[in-house]
Amino acid sequence: MTETLESPPGALAARRRLGVGAVIVLVLIAFAVTIGIGMLRGVSGTQEVSAASPPLATALAPPQAGLYVHVAGAVRAPGLYRLAAGDRVADAVARAGGFTDDAERAGVNLARPVADGEQIVVPVVGASPDDGTGAAHGTAAGGLVDLNTATREELDALPRVGPAIADRIIAWRKENGRFTSVDDLGSVPGIGDKMLDGLRDLVRV
Repeated sequence: MTETLESPPGALAARRRLGVGAVIVLVLIAFAVTIGIGMLRGVSGTQEVSAASPPLATALAPPQAGLYVHVAGAVRAPGLYRLAAGDRVADAVARAGGFTDDAERAGVNLARPVADGEQIVVPVVGASPDDGTGAAHGTAAGGLVDLNTATREELDALPRVGPAIADRIIAWRKENGRFTSVDDLGSVPGIGDKMLDGLRDLVRV
């Protein structure tokens, strides 16, 4: 005679609880995996957007400013022209159509960097030579020495200047483009307020 073994009621209840617990654990694991995948996708999307966006410094950087020069004299199209920072007299002459047939080409320093607001005068053949700044060398009208065009000898002839100060004035002119005011002489090494006052009525720009 075969006996049938039956599980006690307590064992069946325990098995049911284990089954329900296993299902809950699986659901929680699936939910966690879904959240993790979503977070990874979100991070990836943020990185892609950041890579495509321009840097803040680039977006806020102002456009490079240009400068304006007045080209006159023996050029084909005299006028006011806008050039880029670092351009030279050769670029200004080219923008003005180039030299005319009667231009004294040797009278212009084509390699000199241009300064904002200056006038470049190209002389005609037979006129006094020019360094490309807009006036001939020599003493200006009224006996005043033009700081932007005077030679070393002309500057040396000024009271209390001498060869050393004359060289410093010319060096300052080459480094800074032009004297825009007689007061700019105060920026030249070796020229103090007292010396500047003594030169003020003898020079011009």
